[in-house]
Amino acid sequence: MNTESHPALEWVPATGVQLRKAGVQFDAVRLDGDRGREVADRLARMTGGDPGPVVESGSGRRCVYFLVAAGSTGHRGWPPEVTRLTSGPYRVCFIPVPALQGQTWPLAWRYPPTAPGRFVHTLLLRSVLGEPDHRPCGEGLS
Repeated sequence: MNTESHPALEWVPATGVQLRKAGVQFDAVRLDGDRGREVADRLARMTGGDPGPVVESGSGRRCVYFLVAAGSTGHRGWPPEVTRLTSGPYRVCFIPVPALQGQTWPLAWRYPPTAPGRFVHTLLLRSVLGEPDHRPCGEGLS
């Protein structure tokens, strides 16, 4: 996909990896390890292969970032293993976003963005994750 032909995807860098401020184009829900990959693949099966944009890391905690609509993670409970990346008063979070092609290791698209304004459906993600437990930005697994 060429992001130049989709101006609404201007948040996807042309090369490498860039940090995007949460709450502008999107927020993210981060889940570490194999559980994140399992959830992403389950969402893909439930949505005909298009769960929305999901970024994965191949190093460290092997984080998986589910990009969701800006503001859609607040006022909802989340399981303890989830980290919400959102911005608000006295809180700023940044989300790593890789280019669609080229050298972006350790980040890669598990499921790339497919259309402007298309993000992971927050309520569907939450239902796949299970019962809620509210956690603010930056809290989760240590």
